[in-house]
Amino acid sequence: MNAKNSKFNEIDKKKAFIDGKRPFPKHTAKRLNEKILVEWTYNTNAIEGNTLTLSETRVVLEGITVGGKTIKEHLEAINHRDAVIYLEDIVKGNENLSEWVIKNLHGIVLRDIDRENAGVYRKENVVISGATHIPPDFLHVPWHMEKLIKWYYGEGQGMHPIERAAVLHTDFVKIHPFVDGNGRTARLLLNFELMKNGYPPAIIKKDIRPLYYEALDIAHTKGEYGLFTDIVVKALGDSLDLYIKVLGLREKNMEL
Repeated sequence: MNAKNSKFNEIDKKKAFIDGKRPFPKHTAKRLNEKILVEWTYNTNAIEGNTLTLSETRVVLEGITVGGKTIKEHLEAINHRDAVIYLEDIVKGNENLSEWVIKNLHGIVLRDIDRENAGVYRKENVVISGATHIPPDFLHVPWHMEKLIKWYYGEGQGMHPIERAAVLHTDFVKIHPFVDGNGRTARLLLNFELMKNGYPPAIIKKDIRPLYYEALDIAHTKGEYGLFTDIVVKALGDSLDLYIKVLGLREKNMEL
């Protein structure tokens, strides 16, 4: 067994252990989902420069305005919350990945922030700050997105779901199909794939932002996905550990 499969197996054992304890207590599960939503929203926006703190993100999602913060920062939190709700709905409905789903997610992410570009592929060339890789010419974006979907339903289906989710995220960012909001949309797509396969969301923490961007650039320029996949495995492991802790499960009873 190679190291990569070993890491996936460790995650899958934790997942199977938790799944074996379902159904969870209703109120405990609700609190857990709320905690994950707030932390996911806070971290994904903080990576992009949003200055709301974790506690401020929580109160914004409760409908309270935070003084000294921009309307855009408030909308980024609210929109991400709504994008997650949409994501949960399409996962429950067994919706398949498509360009339509991707555009819908992006449309929610930029709703009332940039109405002209929300859910619309870019019509200009862009560069990624601090990255070596330069995204393709905007004229080629539709072709690259079609190719990504074909990969997903072809070669991608032969991968472990965690690896498939990591490559989907990475290659989407490489295309950078939208003018803005690509990172947040990519992390939603990452978790769309994970959640479809019964995993909890993997939250990429803002504290590892430099490593996260380095891993993406390595994948984009060298075709090496190992570092980014490791980041996803670690984030997913943290989420599973949170489930074990909050639900009061005894991990020592799990067969490792």
